[in-house]
Amino acid sequence: MKAMILAAGRGERMRPLTDHTPKPLLKVGGKPLIVWHLEGLARAGFRDIVINHAHLGDQIETVLGDGRRFGVHIQYSAEGEALETAGGIAYALPLLGAAPFLVVNGDIFCDLDFSHLAQQPMDGVVAHLVLVDNPPQHQQGDFVLDHGKLVEEGDSRLTFSGIGVYRPELFSGVVRGSKAKLAPLLRAEIGKGRVSAEHYRGHWVDVGTPERLQALDQLLNL
Repeated sequence: MKAMILAAGRGERMRPLTDHTPKPLLKVGGKPLIVWHLEGLARAGFRDIVINHAHLGDQIETVLGDGRRFGVHIQYSAEGEALETAGGIAYALPLLGAAPFLVVNGDIFCDLDFSHLAQQPMDGVVAHLVLVDNPPQHQQGDFVLDHGKLVEEGDSRLTFSGIGVYRPELFSGVVRGSKAKLAPLLRAEIGKGRVSAEHYRGHWVDVGTPERLQALDQLLNL
C-alpha cells in the first residue's frame, strides 16, 4: 500500500513560525514533524510515499530528498497553490495508483502503529478513518462511531485524527487541480454506510498552534 503525507497547508495559526518554514518541517523532539511520520511509516512497512506541498515546498524537497535515508521512496505532488485536503489528494491520484492508500496529515503527531492499516479490509467502504478522543480545542468532535461504521446521528462524537485509508473512487468527482474539502465527500458516503472507522486511544496531537508545538516538544524531550 502507498501512503500520502499532506504537507501543503500554509499554517496560518502557526505564524510567524511558518513565514519562513513549512509547518511539517517545524521540529519537535529534535526532528521535523514530517520525519516522525516517515520513520513511523517505514517501520510499518510502507515504502512508497507521496508528499504534496505548496507553501515553501522546495524546502520540503530539499530536506527530505528522495527518502532513501528514511528507508522509503518519496514522490512529490507540487500544487503551487494549496488545493485543500480532497483537492490535494485528487491531484496526486496519478502517483497513488488504483489501489486503496493511506493518508496522514503532516501537521499532527501520533504514535499509532500504521502497520495494521496496510491490511485494512476495504470491502464495501470507500474510506476507513482513525478517530481519537476529542482534544480540548475541539470538544464537539467530528463523527459518530457505531460498531465500526460512521453514522450520521448519535450522542458520542469523536475527532478525526487526520489519518485514513481511502479508495481512489472517493475522489472521482473532484476536478483535478481544483480546491475541494474532504468532509463533504465523507459525509455523503457516511449516509450510504460506506465509511468505516476505528477509535485510537494513544498519543495524538493536532500541532496547530505555537503553544501546542512547544508543549509537544517539551514532552518529547523529557
